[in-house]
Amino acid sequence: MFMVYLAAAMGNRQIHFVSQKIETNWYDAHATFYGDMKGAETMQGACGYGDLFKQGYGLETTALSTALFNNGLTCGACFEIKCYNDPQWCYPNAGTIKVTATNFCPPNYSKPDGNWCNPPLKHFDLSMPLFTKLAQYKAGIIPVKYRRVFCSKNGGVQFQVKGNPYWTLLLMYNVGGAGDSKDVKIKGSSTGWI
Repeated sequence: MFMVYLAAAMGNRQIHFVSQKIETNWYDAHATFYGDMKGAETMQGACGYGDLFKQGYGLETTALSTALFNNGLTCGACFEIKCYNDPQWCYPNAGTIKVTATNFCPPNYSKPDGNWCNPPLKHFDLSMPLFTKLAQYKAGIIPVKYRRVFCSKNGGVQFQVKGNPYWTLLLMYNVGGAGDSKDVKIKGSSTGWI
């Protein structure tokens, strides 16, 4: 038997959802896409969510560059993104998209130029359906503005516990509010909180 303790990314403060934004400032980044319009290649990402449709994320997801991924601590965080200042490729009046971080866009240090996921660059590798809401497919890469926003999820936080006598895996998903988790502790029947 396990008990789980969760502290949201906002710490011990009460979270009031008066605004739909965590940040009001927009920041510069770039975006590309991976996979096809069905998104099969976007499943099983570095955050461990597995089938993104079963977990409730669908294709409204992104892989993050090293500068944004924060060693996995940004998994589950939500971002609002808009194509910016590229009239050749950005759709006029495309508005914004909202995505959840579910994967890592790995750096390629053997290719220092032209690899958008290398630090210190801030980069979103979107699913193809979300990229094509902002810009033409042929663009390949676009300049974007982004900000963190609250995640809107239904059904409450979900947990999956897997393992064997030697290890335990606890996966949290469908986390609303800030989306990412600050602290998780687990307590076994014969252990303290770990």
